[in-house]
Amino acid sequence: MTYMESIVLVLHVLTAIAVCGFVLLQHGKGADMGAAFGSGSSGSLFGASGSANFLSRTTAILATVFFVTSIGLTYLGTLHGKPEGLMERSFPAQKAAPALPKVDDVAHPADVPRPAGAAPSGAAPSSAAPPAPSSGEVPR
Repeated sequence: MTYMESIVLVLHVLTAIAVCGFVLLQHGKGADMGAAFGSGSSGSLFGASGSANFLSRTTAILATVFFVTSIGLTYLGTLHGKPEGLMERSFPAQKAAPALPKVDDVAHPADVPRPAGAAPSGAAPSSAAPPAPSSGEVPR
């Protein structure tokens, strides 16, 4: 973690705590008993207190800082490349199995390596499967 990333992360956490605190300190618009009966507002869109007071403006500024630090942390995180998680550290990548050659690349189809237990292409199946019913027959 770089020095800049540490600073942005600390600012991000402090801003998140401050946003929570300021939201909890604010007085709700419908919290008064008088507001339920129509005496809580003066008919304006934002109520009698105006469009914004100190707490709501501070909350808006802190929310903006929170979003900017979120984007900043995302950008700083992408500079390091692909993150290495717990699974990558615990189980290192294994080599992929070599690809089997294509039939066209081999001189004779019998030379193509097959998985264990697989029958050759010209051999009959080991267990005789019942013939598939035609489309008009109902299986018994």
